[in-house]
Amino acid sequence: MSDDVLARLDAIEQIKALKYRYVRCLDTKQWDDFADCLLPETTGAYAGLDFADRESLVAFMRKNMDESMVSLHQVHHPEIEVDLEAGTATGRWYLQDKVMIEKYSYVLEGAAFYTDRYVRTPDGWRIAHTGYERTYEVEMSTKDLPNWKLKVKPTH
Repeated sequence: MSDDVLARLDAIEQIKALKYRYVRCLDTKQWDDFADCLLPETTGAYAGLDFADRESLVAFMRKNMDESMVSLHQVHHPEIEVDLEAGTATGRWYLQDKVMIEKYSYVLEGAAFYTDRYVRTPDGWRIAHTGYERTYEVEMSTKDLPNWKLKVKPTH
């Protein structure tokens, strides 16, 4: 295998690890580590919810994804293209997510396609833009599910 192929495969693996860290830190509410996945000028676009920079994106998540919200974000089926010379990459991911807020008897399940841009920095790959377009959402009340119980274990 050529050095170029190996470098491209290494970059793809690093970008996968970055995206997995992004969703893990989101779900575990590790906001400093979540922010570290993003460039200061990162933009975000989540199905009509737009952010101009990392500061506003992280502040929104920190405020709205409080301890009463339990979430699950899984990304898979990555399609990653790397430009080694430019130190940039693009990625497309399939998202499956679930959000539960017990005090509001609320559950949301959905899926979407993420589209990301990445930049290689001296500290490794970082997200320059992230966002998704929904393919579906299902909202339900746990009041309609009489046996529904939520048990949460600390993750950090």
